[in-house]
Amino acid sequence: MTDPAAAAPRRRSGLTAALPALLLAVAALCLWASSRMTWVRVDSFDGLGEARTTDLIGGTWAAATTPLALVLLAAIAASFAVRGWALRVVALLVALVAVAAIVPAAQLLVTDVDTDRAGRLAELPGRADVTGTDVLTAPALLVIGGGVVALAAAVALLRKASVSTGLSSKYAAPAARREEATRRTESSGPSSQRVLWDALDAGDDPTDDEPGDQDGPGPTTGTDTRR
Repeated sequence: MTDPAAAAPRRRSGLTAALPALLLAVAALCLWASSRMTWVRVDSFDGLGEARTTDLIGGTWAAATTPLALVLLAAIAASFAVRGWALRVVALLVALVAVAAIVPAAQLLVTDVDTDRAGRLAELPGRADVTGTDVLTAPALLVIGGGVVALAAAVALLRKASVSTGLSSKYAAPAARREEATRRTESSGPSSQRVLWDALDAGDDPTDDEPGDQDGPGPTTGTDTRR
């Protein structure tokens, strides 16, 4: 029967390992979905035909959105493949990706659209003039949300790196005890070696200082029968 007290740490460890991957997947999905949505509508007129409206999707207005989503997907595999300082590097990379995704989306929401840039991205003919622009806030907000989730994933990766370091230290101690036990049994007989290894298998530490020998039985007293 599984001990609930022993199963709880395993569940927490599994959650710590899975949470960064889940957050990275959500962040990547937000960035990819936003890259397929219309960010800016550009109205133009060339003086000859009718007025024209061009939709600029996220992959055009913020071209880095799709590559950043792919980087987050790659970070999912890296989160399971590395640990320790390498995992901290992955966390830093994820944080940088989050900032790189948030900045253009936030700029679009808080500043006016550059009409010259909008005209170039819309590939308007040279005689056409941009008569108006319309910003759709939902895709930009989706990117900002995905960036925040990616930042949370970076924090989770840092926690995972700390937990993996702690587990490494935890399992290094039994190895050190076995090495010490091996050194102590080099000059001992087979029976002593067997006792030490049995103690290790039982979870005891045979390298601890053993208490001093107990006093043996006192001297035997008796009546002198000699005459």
